Amino acid sequence: MMKGNGLRGKRNTRIFVMALCMSGIMLLLIGRMAWLQMMPASAVTMHSAANWGNVVKQRERTLVLDTGRGDFYDRNGAALTGESYTALAVFPLSTAAREKKKGELARLAELLGVQESELKSWMNGLKEPKYWSGLSAADKSPAKLSSAQKNAIATLHLDGVRLLPFRNRYASSFLARHALGYISQHPEFIRAHYADQLQNSAMLLNEQLGGMGLERSLDKLLHGTGMTTVSYFTDGSNRPLPGLDMRVTSPSNPYYPLRVMTTLDSAIQEQIERVVDQRGLKEGAVVVLDAKNGDIVSMVSRPNLAPLDLGNPGSDLANHAIRAATPGSIFKLVTEAAALEAGVTQASEHFTCNGNYGRYGLHCWKKGGHGELSLQQALSQSCNIAFATIAERLTAPQLLLTADKLGIGRQVGWQSRKPFAPLGERLRLLQEEEAGMVFTATPTRHDGGQLAQTGIGQRDVRLSPLQAANLMLTLLHDGQVLQPRIVREIEYANGQVLAKLPVQSASSAYGRIKPSTVQTLLAGMEEVVRSGTGRAIRHGQWEVAGKSGTAQTVKNGRERNNQWFAGYGPVSSPRYVVCVLAENRKPDTANAATALFRGVMDVLAKADRAEASG
Repeated sequence: MMKGNGLRGKRNTRIFVMALCMSGIMLLLIGRMAWLQMMPASAVTMHSAANWGNVVKQRERTLVLDTGRGDFYDRNGAALTGESYTALAVFPLSTAAREKKKGELARLAELLGVQESELKSWMNGLKEPKYWSGLSAADKSPAKLSSAQKNAIATLHLDGVRLLPFRNRYASSFLARHALGYISQHPEFIRAHYADQLQNSAMLLNEQLGGMGLERSLDKLLHGTGMTTVSYFTDGSNRPLPGLDMRVTSPSNPYYPLRVMTTLDSAIQEQIERVVDQRGLKEGAVVVLDAKNGDIVSMVSRPNLAPLDLGNPGSDLANHAIRAATPGSIFKLVTEAAALEAGVTQASEHFTCNGNYGRYGLHCWKKGGHGELSLQQALSQSCNIAFATIAERLTAPQLLLTADKLGIGRQVGWQSRKPFAPLGERLRLLQEEEAGMVFTATPTRHDGGQLAQTGIGQRDVRLSPLQAANLMLTLLHDGQVLQPRIVREIEYANGQVLAKLPVQSASSAYGRIKPSTVQTLLAGMEEVVRSGTGRAIRHGQWEVAGKSGTAQTVKNGRERNNQWFAGYGPVSSPRYVVCVLAENRKPDTANAATALFRGVMDVLAKADRAEASG
């Protein structure tokens, strides 16, 4: 009994001693904290502060792998934007950290085809993570590595150097650049319009926004739910932190990013762009519409757009396909329609052209004139004298009213009739489309000279290639004006439809032109190719019809011509409508637009046969 009591006493003594020690330690810690709080701190040198900060500071270097932005697809589901490939990513590290594996750095330089000193200098100059794109300032996109390069680099063990997937929005073969548009950084715009998203970190200040085209009009839908990023952890001295390495962060919403299904045909677009460049179109546009519903199948603008180098002198931000230009004789279709509708001429009337109008300094393009010719022949031969004559018989309101009936002088591209549900506001595709005009201001008195010049498509008249193509479409649809669309629907990432953009009209408040007027104009355009100004293109894959145009203009103080051709084919059963504009050509040169129109139509004919046989 006494023995048990002794053991219990010893155990209690040990517990007491341990508790006393712990209390002592706690008192020392409390005392130390009180001393730090109450006593003045000793001077801290820059060196000691830096060392302390380096111990506790951790940096997270982040690189964007994929912005999460929605992509565009053609009418057959082929991707128009976005390509994924493996690229070399380099994260900023201290020079000392890289010197540890100098031999592997030399091997990496060899694989990349650069000098070790050059690669080392580039790496040491990095402030943020970056993909390797070469040493040239002209290189913008991460370099595509060969299989051999990737396999060899994978065997290296360089800190801060990794092979990572990269989502490139604009491939080198990027098509329909002006129609789709570009993205770029707009910090001030984000501050002004996305303050809430900035506050809750749903958007970054350096995030890229749509600058033009569909990228701009659908920007709010294309943002998605976030970026896919990779983080690489270093300490305050830019040395890698063992065990942490990299972490990938990405959104998990299965509905995003969205898929924008356009009406473009990438195969046709690619072939037409090739023909455009082969034939040397330096400035101008080509528009192709589906003759059935007005869908935009192809849209080409030159000079081309360089989305990764917007300041490139050889590129142009303007989409010439929707920019208004002086149309010349294309507008004679509107003048003839107005005269027929107003009853100031008829199909059986004949005119006499001796080459000079006799006033306003106006003359015909053909020296010596055309002699006597009918109204249909006047259109097919594009006689200025005949059209100046009938234009002077009209009033300005009559000409304006008919132009509006035909979709001229107003925007005709697709727009929602009410707020577009996914956006909560009205949507207009191709926001940069210019409305064009007939007169800068409606004349208050009858001005014969103004009417004569306007009647042949000069003076103040402006229309875009899209509007000229839509004019052809309107005539093929018995005077009904449609709204060319370039997007048919928007889908979630899983294929479910978010919204459909229906085919719709752009009817004039003044109604349509008469069926008889439509038939007279169509017959005249067939004659243009059979025996008129377009006879040089009467032979080809399809029988075509249309109207040529040459407009006098001035660029940089020099006289220039806008050359046009708008038409459709095949005549027996129209499949496509095409407008070609070759801008600012030297005077007295052959109509480049007419020849290019035939080349485009032949591309379309071949594509149509291939589709039918496939």
